[in-house]
Amino acid sequence: MTVLDLPESYWLEKNALHTAREIASQPALWRQTAALLSQQKQELEGFLKTAAQQCTVILLTGAGTSAFVGRSLAPAFTRATGLPARAAATTDIVTHPHHYFGPGIVPLVISFARSGNSPESVATVQLADQLCPQCVHLIITCNAQGALAQAGSGHRRRVFTLPPAANDQGLAMTGSYTSMLLTGMLLTSADGQSWPALAQTLADAATGILQNDLSLIRSVARKDFRRAIFLGSGILSGTAAEAALKLQELTDGRIICQADTYLGLRHGPRAAVDETTLMVYFLNSDPYVLQYEKDLLHDMHTGGRRPLFSLGISPQPVPAEGLDAQINFSSNNSTIAADFLPVCSILPGQLLGLYKSLELGLRPDTPSESGAISRVVSGVTIYSIHDNHSMRGAAGENI
Repeated sequence: MTVLDLPESYWLEKNALHTAREIASQPALWRQTAALLSQQKQELEGFLKTAAQQCTVILLTGAGTSAFVGRSLAPAFTRATGLPARAAATTDIVTHPHHYFGPGIVPLVISFARSGNSPESVATVQLADQLCPQCVHLIITCNAQGALAQAGSGHRRRVFTLPPAANDQGLAMTGSYTSMLLTGMLLTSADGQSWPALAQTLADAATGILQNDLSLIRSVARKDFRRAIFLGSGILSGTAAEAALKLQELTDGRIICQADTYLGLRHGPRAAVDETTLMVYFLNSDPYVLQYEKDLLHDMHTGGRRPLFSLGISPQPVPAEGLDAQINFSSNNSTIAADFLPVCSILPGQLLGLYKSLELGLRPDTPSESGAISRVVSGVTIYSIHDNHSMRGAAGENI
């Protein structure tokens, strides 16, 4: 049996089978997610409709990779509900809860979590309950047994648990990230297609990447870059941030990564670009946005220090100077709506992290040789906001 066109035995020997299999199985996982979501469609849509009538703001939260889900979904939730939607990491909320919660604020807190055992995720729900008496919770998680899914609350709440395969076993979040992202996008979709049909379109596009672009991504991973910069505009800024994290954590920090927007790069961060830099451009399908992105590509090609290699990722081929290679993933069946681009766009970033990890002699399922990072963060102390007592938040504790 093969995974990503190599035998399972190869991945097992490299301690990479979980990560490789979880990347490769995403098209099937998306179909499963949409089918499961469709079974609860009426209840979930009713929950969101009522919440939109009761609440004054939507807060999309998560820790680490899960936080980047909200960055891609906030505009869609605003359009779908008419409420201002804000993405905020639980790691920010826990230290500064009064920036997000307080008198007169009635938030719909949408929590994204793979394990649901991160101390900050549980603490964020508790802080919302404590500071906003009328808050509402929607928990989207990959682990029905996690502390977040199991925690009691006196407030209105609903839990949607993704298919078991979404609960990645590798350190790096891959299928869990994209399936939670897809869940939020489907919940806000005004498209006339059914949720399974939308997921099928994305699955077809992703299958094209997995069948046609592995050798290109492998060749990029073999290049001797020491740093990488990922650019994305709008909802693709979250994709850029997630891709940067994937490459950095799967290479145990040996490749230093950063993410930015196309216009933002000009305001200082461009100084990091040198002959050891890999540039990855997540390109939009909107012609208006693409004008700005192509301008930056032109400037990178004609002025200043040029990077080692430039890779473009987009649904359709983009005629732009400055790209050494492109990955295009448009579906044969139908056009991918702009809101759904992040689901497919991240696949090359995941694969790049996997292949670069192998190139560096690391073990992608457990790449952190020092143990500095782990699958579930533990040992975080959660402090009370009203007194000097603290609650120790080890992984899995219902704090």
